Amino acid sequence: MTNVIGVVGPSGVGKDSVMEAMAALRKDITLVRRVITRPAGAGGEKSIGATDAEFDNLIAQDRFQMWWAAHGLRYGVPRAAVAHPKASLVLVNLSRGVLDQARAAFDDFAVLSLTAKTETLATRLAARGRETSAEIVARLERADSMRPQGPDVIEIANDGLLGETVQRALAALQPERV
Repeated sequence: MTNVIGVVGPSGVGKDSVMEAMAALRKDITLVRRVITRPAGAGGEKSIGATDAEFDNLIAQDRFQMWWAAHGLRYGVPRAAVAHPKASLVLVNLSRGVLDQARAAFDDFAVLSLTAKTETLATRLAARGRETSAEIVARLERADSMRPQGPDVIEIANDGLLGETVQRALAALQPERV
């Protein structure tokens, strides 16, 4: 059985880094490449770029398990990407605002909520160079505002070494496998 894990957290928390490191350690973990209405790979994420017209076409063809709009872009989770027969865990970077939609879209779903101190987030956001100073301030103000709640939420702090965060996340998601 495949578990779909929605990885969430504020901008700069390291969602993609944690997901990639988890998949590198375990061959039974698959990463979902989201379709995003921006050029592929823009912003550092390994994504599938789409124009608005292409995205509309994918919606019309019912190719997404779920999709949403945020920050002036649209994001889609391809159905084929989450139907991976050899994966025990499928990780997908989600917006915290779509967790109820994800809970309805996936039968076996859990949330990996990554957190970090404000200072850590500020340093990471500045280092990636994608946002203006004003945008960084706005992201930091939102950082704690939408902390997910529920019995399916596993919260892991990502302020220290990546390897330590990954080991804590793996142990929490599948303790019998670590």
